[in-house]
Order: sequence, then C-alpha cells, then structure tokens
Amino acid sequence: MNNNLLARTFAAMVLTIASLMAFPAHAQDEAADALINRVSSEVLTSIQSDSSFRNGDMSRIVDLVDNKLMPHINFKRMTASAVGPTWRQMAPEQQSRLQQEFKILLIRTYSGALAHADKLTFIVRPMRNAPDDKDVVVRTEVRGNGNPVQIEYRLEKTPGDGSGWKIYNLNIMGVWLVETYRSQFAQEISSKGVDGLIATLADRNKANAKKG
Repeated sequence: MNNNLLARTFAAMVLTIASLMAFPAHAQDEAADALINRVSSEVLTSIQSDSSFRNGDMSRIVDLVDNKLMPHINFKRMTASAVGPTWRQMAPEQQSRLQQEFKILLIRTYSGALAHADKLTFIVRPMRNAPDDKDVVVRTEVRGNGNPVQIEYRLEKTPGDGSGWKIYNLNIMGVWLVETYRSQFAQEISSKGVDGLIATLADRNKANAKKG
C-alpha cells in the first residue's frame, strides 16, 4: 500500500467512525450500517468545509479524533486483543498505561491522515446479519483518487449502558488492525517485557508529538 493510499485509508476510517457521534440520541436504536450511512456524509461535509483541517492544524485534528472517534471504540477490548494472553497476566496499572499509550498512538495515526479527507467519498455496503445480532461487520468502500479501498468495521452492541454500537477492530484491504498490532506487541513483549512495550509506545508517541 503506497503512502497516498494509506493516508486516504486512515482518513476514511476516522471519518466513518467519527460520524457515529453526530446523532447520539438515535445511536442506541439504529442498526450499525444505517447509523454509519446516515451520518457519514454530514460529518464529511463538516470536515471538508473546515479550513483548519485542510491547513493541517494538528491540535484541532487531534481534538476532533479524541472527542468524536475514541468514545465509540471499545479500547479495553481492542488493547486486550492486541496484547493476547499476556493481558490477563498484567497488573491493572500496566493495563491502564498500555491502553492509554495505544490510544495516543492511534489518535496520532488517524489524525495525521485527516488532511486528506476532502478528497474522499464513502459507500456503505448492505449488511449480512440477522436483526438481533450483537456482533456485526459493516463493510464500506472508500473512493478518491486511484482504486477504491475496502474497509470493514467490526462492532459489538454494548449491553445495558445505552451507548449503542462500539468498534473493536478494523480491516483495511484484508488486514485486521488488532491482529497486525498483536504481532508487533508480541515481539516487543518477548524481547523487552510488558514494561518495555509500554516504554516503546510512550517513546514513539513523544517522537510523533514533536514532529507534529
């Protein structure tokens, strides 16, 4: 995947997930695909009309991602899945620190691509699930310059708390995000331990912050 395609892909992920914040009152009652389909175009229009995004205002972009995208991701499940069996052996403080550093890493990754959002359009594919399913995959196609990019979002219906659907994994052109990080995390844990993995992510996040 070349850099331009990767940038468009990450931007698409951000915009589609961030769109879930647009109508929280309806989110808990609406099907996952209907929710994404209904609000993504409005969020896209909003972002495209904001010159600060196109001008690369990183503080605005980071704030948008943190406040609009992250509340709709099950970060505990995503981080635990990326770590694998080692997660259950970690102290609560280690789990909390790793989850926070992983969150910062993804915020920065997605934020860096939002400047490309004005070049994208989205299509949400029909769902292949039963009405009462609690775990679904929403398939989308991202169109811009070049070939379309296929992205899948795996969501779970959060029981009891009224928050609706939560995303816990993403598939970009056949590659699942959690499984990709699981391989990287396993290598770090094997060579440096859990604290070494946390330190590596913290150092990477600091370096990314300095680069802006």
